[in-house]
Amino acid sequence: MPIIAASRTAAVLLLCAAGAAAATTGATPPRPAAGRHAAVLCVATSDAAPNCGPAQVELRRDGSARVRVDDITYHLQLHSSQVEVVLMHGAMQIDEFTVPYEWLGPSLRFTDEERHARYEIRFVEQADRQRGR
Repeated sequence: MPIIAASRTAAVLLLCAAGAAAATTGATPPRPAAGRHAAVLCVATSDAAPNCGPAQVELRRDGSARVRVDDITYHLQLHSSQVEVVLMHGAMQIDEFTVPYEWLGPSLRFTDEERHARYEIRFVEQADRQRGR
């Protein structure tokens, strides 16, 4: 009987520890669903701090996205590990490159090593929009 009681106590302690660890790390927000989203686009070159500003993003079910900042549009095609980026100014193509990307919760990050440029698209949550962020 003491062995069973000790096993139960150990199991309860393990469950409590797992719950505490999950609470301290917090849940990672999910990737945004297909549709139109408000976002913040941050671009940094070399070791400079990122330059961030508002963007409108349309995520499509086919794995593509359109990120619009004023009259500049980033056409993104997300594959399993790489993103094809075509940068447009109106109807004129400015640049094109393919690089690895990663999702970190609701943020999409990729780096153009050749040009030493880092990009991050931070999707604005509904609560942030209502507060005017």
